Amino acid sequence: MLETEPKRWASALADRFSRDLGTKLIGLLLGAMLVIFGLLSYLTVRLHRQHLEAATLLSAERISDIIKHNTTEYMLRNDREGLHRAISMMASEPDVMRLRVFDREGHISYSTLPSEINHAVDKDAEACYRCHAHQQPLAKLDRPDRFRVYRDDGQRLLAIITPIENQPDCSNAACHAHPASQQILGVLDTHLSLARPDQQLAQGTRRMLAYDTFAMIAIGVLIWLFVRHMIDRPLEHLQAGTHKLSGGDLGYQIELTSNDQIGDLAFSFNSMSLQLRAANERMASWARTLEDRVEEKTRELRKAHDEVLHVETMATVGKMAAVVAHEINNPLSGILTYSKLLKRWVENDDVSNEKQDEAIQCLNLIASESRRCGELVKNLLNFSRQAPMNVQSTDLNRVVQQCTMLLRHNLEIGSIQLHETLADGLPHLQCDPSQIEQVLLAVIVNAADAMPHGGNLWLETLLSSDARRLAITIRDDGSGIPPEVLPKIFEPFVTTKEQGHGTGLGLAVSRSIIERHSGTISVQSELGKGTTVTITLPVPASLAPGAEPVVAGVEKKKR
Repeated sequence: MLETEPKRWASALADRFSRDLGTKLIGLLLGAMLVIFGLLSYLTVRLHRQHLEAATLLSAERISDIIKHNTTEYMLRNDREGLHRAISMMASEPDVMRLRVFDREGHISYSTLPSEINHAVDKDAEACYRCHAHQQPLAKLDRPDRFRVYRDDGQRLLAIITPIENQPDCSNAACHAHPASQQILGVLDTHLSLARPDQQLAQGTRRMLAYDTFAMIAIGVLIWLFVRHMIDRPLEHLQAGTHKLSGGDLGYQIELTSNDQIGDLAFSFNSMSLQLRAANERMASWARTLEDRVEEKTRELRKAHDEVLHVETMATVGKMAAVVAHEINNPLSGILTYSKLLKRWVENDDVSNEKQDEAIQCLNLIASESRRCGELVKNLLNFSRQAPMNVQSTDLNRVVQQCTMLLRHNLEIGSIQLHETLADGLPHLQCDPSQIEQVLLAVIVNAADAMPHGGNLWLETLLSSDARRLAITIRDDGSGIPPEVLPKIFEPFVTTKEQGHGTGLGLAVSRSIIERHSGTISVQSELGKGTTVTITLPVPASLAPGAEPVVAGVEKKKR
């Protein structure tokens, strides 16, 4: 938990920095300010160090010159004790660590450290390597070459070399044996401590860093307040406005708090929001108007459809009435004619043995025509009134075999050869077997009627590739159906049979039965080559196999 909390906080901060524009701007400004203040602090400390070092060097040079002038008089008089006292007194001054005098060969004549007197200078020491870098002492020292900084016991020391030149007063004195050609008699080596300048420099650096840190914090707070007031809050208002607008609050207005670019953006947002609300209101008004017009047009279309349907119904009724009147008129005319003839014979008492057979034939014709009228009325009633369905699990192959068994004798009489190809393992259907048998009988009888001089009749059952439908195909090689009649073959009273041999209701009733079973029936025919009728019936979902079956069939030929 202690490890995940910082990670969660860092993740939230990174997410805010990546998404929040004000946070990005503050971060960039603080980063730039940190770089600039850091560079300025570095340059200021460096410049302060240079100024402090220059002041220290100048002070050290003055101290060395003062020591040189104070000891020159003792050196001219060859007063060694006075020279030693003067050097010891000057060495006791603050920041003066060591004083010594040595000749041009490096032999120490005087030193604040008695152990160094009459010893040679260590030319390889850090305090001496500058002058003896070329294994020979410099004949003349420039001003920068007189100073050297080194460390001793953990503190920095500044050593100043002050050459003791061979002046005329020194070379002409009776106590000296230095020729005038010798330029340098010796060196005054002064060592000063840099602890106080270093301490001042450290204090100044810390003070400057404190000032810079305070300035950065103050400027950062001011930047945050500025960004928060001038950028973050207006952007938050804009963001909230866009969320409101996208949520459907059209016309939402943002408070204008400035006249800058963000203020112009907020003004544009307010204008856009009002325009969207106005456009939405116009669209809603148009939609309501369109709905009213659609409803009005729908009512008009429904009324027109009802009128057309009424006209079609009346036309169908008229056509049906004409067909029924025509179909019934012929047998009724025969019945009326023969009944009148029999009445005349009875009234004239002319029923002799010779006319008795003729009278019986008249009565048989009357009975036949009456039965014909009865069949016509029965088919018409079957077409107009749907009988209830007795749905049960049915083997389609058995229904087909029963139909062929009933019609086998008629097919043999008509010299029609039957070819059966019944698929094995078909699933059972949920249907009314008697009505399916009625459809098959009607289609087979029509096929037989289309082959008056004999032919071939093919019956086939199969399962569709998706195992969801069963198909029955009845195909003949008879006379076929004319192209102008084929589109209307399922309409009532449409037939290709001769007058008096059909009512034209068989296929219409068959289509009604198949549609009640959620199936389809279709007819394909070519004049002079035959007709194919395809009936498809749905397989119940509980009985349909999951895999696609392979349809196998056994062909049976009967004569």
